Order: sequence, then structure tokens, then C-alpha cells
Amino acid sequence: MAGAVHCLAEAAALGPFFEIVTDPAEECDPTWRPLPENDPDRLLGLIDSYAERLGTGERRVAASILFQGLASRLWSPVVVAAALGVVPDLSSLHWRWAPGAPIALWLAEPSALSGSAAEAVHATVVEGQLRPLRAAMLEAVRLADGLIWGNAASALVGALYAGRLRSDLAPRLNALVRDLLAREPFIDSGSFDAQGAFVRRSCCLYYKVPPGGGMCGDCALLPRP
Repeated sequence: MAGAVHCLAEAAALGPFFEIVTDPAEECDPTWRPLPENDPDRLLGLIDSYAERLGTGERRVAASILFQGLASRLWSPVVVAAALGVVPDLSSLHWRWAPGAPIALWLAEPSALSGSAAEAVHATVVEGQLRPLRAAMLEAVRLADGLIWGNAASALVGALYAGRLRSDLAPRLNALVRDLLAREPFIDSGSFDAQGAFVRRSCCLYYKVPPGGGMCGDCALLPRP
């Protein structure tokens, strides 16, 4: 569908983190795999690669940060496309990864979902991608649900950065993100403070990355007024 292709191209123009490739010629590349990934061994390999890159021996730390990164890669292009007027259907989404390379996404059959933007985004990202990814990842590493969905909520709020790059989209992005945060499984994941900053109720464990990874700006462990 031209609308989905066009909106995803506009999203990709904001940077590689917002890119989902839609070129049908990618079908001849055998390294693409369907998402959500249902092979725990492949996910475990990716987790171990992240652990090596981060310099940590704790798989759960690497898995937590990987889940948040994958959530960001899913949210960012879809939320921007939704703000542009089209929610892409991710049911034909594929991913490609090799050690040391960034995760790439390809949508084999671009089409648009009907319904309200928030409902459609929730259906295609949360139900279609994040819940199955959580289930597969938990077969490899134990992570608390509060941490997992806190990571996904934090990644969703991170998509608001697109409003700095496209100020015309900022009001729609803000409304969409807040609508999604008011839905399960994000209702208890965090809230916006008086200054408009999101504060989560969990921690992604990045502080455990040696030699002292520090804390994210929305971390529940940070002291606040």
C-alpha cells in the first residue's frame, strides 16, 4: 500500500533508528528472519553478543537492554508513521542481525491497519511483536515483567524525540504516546512529572554495566524532589 510505504519512508528520513525497509527486492536476501523471533537459541546468541559488547557477565542485564533496544526500534518508525496518518501492519516484519552490526528491519508486505491510531499501534507493536518477543526471551533469561514493560514504556516515550526533528508532528506524537501509556501493560509503568518528564517505576539495570554504567534520566532509582 502506497500510504504505508510513503509514511515509513518519511519516518526513515529522521535517521536509521526510524527505518523499516520496504524494498521488495530484499526478499532475495536469505539472512532476513521473521519477527517476532521464536527461536530462543538465536535470541540467546544476540543476548550474549550484547553482553560481550557491554562488558557484562550478567545475561539478564544484556537481555534487559536488548529488549529495550528492540522495543525502541519497533516503536520509533511505527509511532512516527501513525502521527503521519498511517499505522503499518507489522505482521510481515523481518529482522537481520550479525555480531557487531545494528539490527535492521524489513517489512515484506507494507499495508495499513484500520481503526484508531492508538488501537492499531497497540495491536501491531504490543500484541503482535512485544508480547511474543517477551515470551521467547523469557525462555532464555529470567526478567521481571515490571522491568520488561517498564523498558518498553521508556522506549515508547523515547519516540517523542521525533517531535524535535519534526516539530509539526510533536502534538500528535505526544497525544499518541500518552494514549498508549494509559493502556495495558503500561498503566503502572511510570508517569509524567510536573515538568513533563517521564519517570518510570522500574530500572533497566544499565547501572550494573561495568565500570558503572550510570542511570537513565527516567530511572526509578534516581533521587527526586
